Amino acid sequence: MFGNILIVCVGNICRSPMAEFLLRQRLMENDVNISVSSAGLGAVIDHGADEKAIELMLERGIDISTHRARQLSGEMVKKNELILVMEHWQQKEIEGLYPYARGRVHLFGKWSDMEIEDPYKKSKEAFNMTFVKIDKACDEWCKKLW
Repeated sequence: MFGNILIVCVGNICRSPMAEFLLRQRLMENDVNISVSSAGLGAVIDHGADEKAIELMLERGIDISTHRARQLSGEMVKKNELILVMEHWQQKEIEGLYPYARGRVHLFGKWSDMEIEDPYKKSKEAFNMTFVKIDKACDEWCKKLW
């Protein structure tokens, strides 16, 4: 069982916060005690989640307005037993920066071999399509986590 999961994207204002809060909610609903956090490879440090992401998640009953973007660090990589990324290149980037992370970094959409594209500065429909993939990946990881 994992104690800490880190979800990573680029800016840490769209995909990873949506995935973080959704996975955290699913784990809590099933009384699974795993800490979930997120970070970015090029984080917009201390910025809140994108307005479209906040709105989309509120429509689903999840408030991500408290989120603040964080830059990925070696300390975060060491602390988390499972690191989930949105695109294949992000896995390579993390494993290149932190070779000791190999084996712990996986695609969030791993079980469907699915990358989750960045909706940043795109339409609300793009955010909805991103959420659908995040939701599917979240369900698939939950089945593996307990």
